[in-house]
Amino acid sequence: MKTKSGIGFFEKYLSVWVILCMVIGVLIGKYLGFIPSFLKKFEYYNVSLPIAVLIWLMIYPMMLKVNFQSIKNIRKNPKGLIVTWVSNWLIKPFTMFGIANLFFYIIFKNLIPNELAKDYLAGVVLLGAAPCTAMVFVWSHLTKGNPAYTVVQVATNDLIILVAFTPIVAFLLGISGITIPWATLLLSVVLFVVIPLSGGIITRNLIINKKGLDFFTNSFIPKWGNVTIIGLLFTLVIIFSFQGNVILENPLHIVLIAVPLIIQTFSIFFIAYIASKILKLSHDIAAPAGMIGASNFFELAVAVAIALFGTQSPVALATIVGVLVEVPVMLILVKIANNTKRWFNNVS
Repeated sequence: MKTKSGIGFFEKYLSVWVILCMVIGVLIGKYLGFIPSFLKKFEYYNVSLPIAVLIWLMIYPMMLKVNFQSIKNIRKNPKGLIVTWVSNWLIKPFTMFGIANLFFYIIFKNLIPNELAKDYLAGVVLLGAAPCTAMVFVWSHLTKGNPAYTVVQVATNDLIILVAFTPIVAFLLGISGITIPWATLLLSVVLFVVIPLSGGIITRNLIINKKGLDFFTNSFIPKWGNVTIIGLLFTLVIIFSFQGNVILENPLHIVLIAVPLIIQTFSIFFIAYIASKILKLSHDIAAPAGMIGASNFFELAVAVAIALFGTQSPVALATIVGVLVEVPVMLILVKIANNTKRWFNNVS
């Protein structure tokens, strides 16, 4: 089901669904406490098996869309990729860390206890170190981005995640005074990136070889259309059922966490977008480049937060706030990109 804007119905109103899931989850935690208690029995080394299954359902359909054969086209126009790589991996994680520190420890010092500030910082760092993968195809489409180039941007980012995500997260959380077990962090990347990524590549090749690209694109992929969103929403209900007390005791914190996330999103978009203008890139490359850095691979951030800190940790709550603000903020950036297309009119 598509809206007039071209974005899927579930995706367009994702923030609404997240709020509903928060309400349902909190009510379950408060009045049906036996449900989270039962689900907690299926946790092993902080990893909830029901949530792990749901997260695989979220991430696997995304990986089906990525054509890694497109990487061979990198040399044709590398400047857009360089903008994406630099903004995503050399700037974004560190500006997120800096902005979050400023707000949680200084500006909001009297509103957020120090221990919670540390947990929220960990959550937003996980978001900042995970650039968008699947939803960027939607943002690219809405800004009339170059679909072939967007695929290359996403494919290379997925490969960089394999080697860069773990050390960046470990470094930033380490200097925050948060001890990170490397083994658990690496296991999280294997569980929630390597396995679904490998599954996506294998499935893509098998289906295309057997049925053809047209069947894969127009018949197979659409069948998975709402699986990611449904998996995400069920995951959020479970997490919020564990987070009920934290939310009820600190309702204002949802807004406080959102503030640095929103500022970061706008900042990274304009860094990449303006850099693309300076490098004389066309608008159909510049807009997706800004969108990839601005949006987050929040499914991975949520998964790693749960694996490292558990479903009841405020760290997981902070990553979920990222889900809450993502769609409305990104739709604003889409509008900005479309309204500033004239900046690139003289670019070939």
